Amino acid sequence: MDAAMVDRLAAGEGWALLQSLPPYDEAGSLHLQDRLREAGFAADLVAAAMTQSRLRARGAEKFGDFAAGMLFTADGLEQATRLAVAARHAHRFAAAGVREVHDLGCGLGADAMAFAGLDLTVHAVDADAATARVAAVNLRHWPSAEATHGLAEDVRLPRGDARRDVGLWLDPARRVRGVADVHGRTKRVFSLDAISPPWSQVLAFADAVPATGAKLSPAFPHGSVPRGAEAQWTSWHGEVLECAVWWGPLVSTAGRTAAVCTETSTSVVTEHDAADGADHATLRSVTDLGEWLYEPDRAVIRAGLTGALVSAVDGAELATGVGYVTSGVARELPWARRFRVVEAMPLSTKRLARWLRDAGHDRVTIKKRGVTLDADALRRQLKMTGRGKGGSEATLVLTRVGGSQVAVVVTPG
Repeated sequence: MDAAMVDRLAAGEGWALLQSLPPYDEAGSLHLQDRLREAGFAADLVAAAMTQSRLRARGAEKFGDFAAGMLFTADGLEQATRLAVAARHAHRFAAAGVREVHDLGCGLGADAMAFAGLDLTVHAVDADAATARVAAVNLRHWPSAEATHGLAEDVRLPRGDARRDVGLWLDPARRVRGVADVHGRTKRVFSLDAISPPWSQVLAFADAVPATGAKLSPAFPHGSVPRGAEAQWTSWHGEVLECAVWWGPLVSTAGRTAAVCTETSTSVVTEHDAADGADHATLRSVTDLGEWLYEPDRAVIRAGLTGALVSAVDGAELATGVGYVTSGVARELPWARRFRVVEAMPLSTKRLARWLRDAGHDRVTIKKRGVTLDADALRRQLKMTGRGKGGSEATLVLTRVGGSQVAVVVTPG
């Protein structure tokens, strides 16, 4: 969708058409398109409106009721910040006394909407002309917010005392424009030098304006966290969405942190919670496994803060880097799941199959970390089909203890 089509959809006939569409129904979409063309609407406008209807239906998961009044692009929706997470970003700026935010690389305007919702003045830019127009439409309800087409590097930033109430928010592009995979999605980039603007430019922005934040990939390397900054990995219902790096007055806790979020709660884990740092205890043998097995939220693992779980339950990680922690203590934690250990053994297909059969299980749920086994292949080898045998389901955790692969049978705790 080009900028001209965005303008057609955002005004007059296009907007009226878009707002008149019924809830999106894939099965009936072709019939509806035919009806709209027969009613006299241009074919390209109908196609664009139907695409927006489909994207709005998908966008409701991230934006709730706001999606019904927004415009989207397919890539933009996939990359857009979930509105609840954008609100957390905005509150950082507001709490730091920032009153004006330059959103450099604004995409569809999700974060800019959150900033404007807290009465911050927002100057948003995006390098793609059509995307900038989409953001302008999405920001139309806030007179203090604007979105324009431009490069982050070309924005004139405040200097001296003028920086005092000003913040920067960057969302560097992590996709190659015009290069798509077999599914039509633009190609991702993973190197900090390949994002746009590159990491060196992000660091230069942070030097120029102290109140700077940047949304980066969850794969952001721990060794790249700038001194004195905060890198926060954020998950939503267990899915790690981003690593946001914060500088200056936007820092809550310097170093690596993890935010575990749902609609009703947010739990933050910091390096200070990991009392033993990276040198926390690990098991030497599967026979040392305790009564309980804990699995931290993925944001905690990504942030390298499994040691916080070790400290919280007075336990030990099964092996360095696997994330699973064992303990004899039963404790409720909002950022970790607890399982009761039923059986633990070195991973042997024959031995495991025999134990499962003797215990009356004919199907398994497999969780794995730190091993390269194919779960479906193992399920076939175990002959866990569950077809007409009337047995029960077992949950298997396949992981490592020391240098050995192990299988742990667990039930929810």
